[in-house]
Amino acid sequence: MITVNVFMRATGEPLKRMPVLLELDPDGRRTELVDTDRSGRARFASSAESGKVLVAGVERYQGLFAEEIPIGLWSVVESTDDAGDLPHGSNAYSGMETRMVPVDGRAVQTDSEGYLVDPSDWSEAFVRALAESEGLTLTARHWAVIRFLREHYRRHGSQASVRDMVRHFRTQWGPTDGDSAALHRLFPRGGPQKQGNRLAGLLRTKGEH
Repeated sequence: MITVNVFMRATGEPLKRMPVLLELDPDGRRTELVDTDRSGRARFASSAESGKVLVAGVERYQGLFAEEIPIGLWSVVESTDDAGDLPHGSNAYSGMETRMVPVDGRAVQTDSEGYLVDPSDWSEAFVRALAESEGLTLTARHWAVIRFLREHYRRHGSQASVRDMVRHFRTQWGPTDGDSAALHRLFPRGGPQKQGNRLAGLLRTKGEH
């Protein structure tokens, strides 16, 4: 069960009769619309691990699902901005070897290993395109790791270590499916810190240059 709690950020007042739906990883399938109740909560019988939450047709959350996802709005017409504290701006330098990844009809520039030159070019379409070029078939667990990496950077301003990932995913998937070996099997081209960060649109971790 996933519960979305929608409330006014300034007062904590619950927002009632707000239409909410989930867009689920990895296939983008959407749930039926559920209106928030008198407590401002919409409840979904879903076991998905990550995805998006749309409130009144606007994306308000993207990442890992918890049992309850709090969404505070300044107003019911508040716009959304997903830039957060993720890295952005070009990292190009003179003589840098680059390649282009075709994404939805346009060419997105990466370095020679597939890291985005400008992390603000990241999109879910980029993830799919880069994964295909690297021979990786994306599953819900890949998306869960990608969401975790982006959320960790947004919260902490640094890439997650493998230890951070193991600590988190052991609680989600159990001691075997969430251990370091399992995460490396998910991302065979460099493990979750390399291939995972490439797909998440983050920079190289220290020591990779």
